[in-house]
Amino acid sequence: MKATKIVGIISLIAGIILIIAGAITYAMVSQQLADENITVPDDAAFLQGDTVNGPFSAYAQADIINVHALEGSGGNTYAELGAMAREAEAAGDTELAEQYTEQRSTVMTASFLRASLFTSVLAFGVSALVIGLGVMFALIGWALMSIKPAVARVVRDDIRSDGRVS
Repeated sequence: MKATKIVGIISLIAGIILIIAGAITYAMVSQQLADENITVPDDAAFLQGDTVNGPFSAYAQADIINVHALEGSGGNTYAELGAMAREAEAAGDTELAEQYTEQRSTVMTASFLRASLFTSVLAFGVSALVIGLGVMFALIGWALMSIKPAVARVVRDDIRSDGRVS
């Protein structure tokens, strides 16, 4: 029984630490995003006008960045623009190659911004997971600490006339 209580105490402490660590990380990522003063544009699929400071607003911002980047590049991706620039250069059209290279640079920057926003979305998810695990560890710890030792019960019919149990 002593081991059960020790494991219960350790689980409860681990749970509390996980809850605190997850909450601090979630708040820190949220504050860092808020400090960037990003607002989801009105043409986003959802959360238009919202300040980017949470997982959903970060996802909405990443999504609309991709939409804008593709609009600016005529629907071409970073890799496609690179191939198009090389083809234009090979054909001797340096002006068109330069235009594709500029578009490619814009798409690359958008890709980096999206990756950063998706990293924050992932950080929010991991923080929530850690908080959830902390709650589970704390509950398991509490349950283990609540276990009482079994007590042998003697039924009156089992007691002999001399007071001994049969």
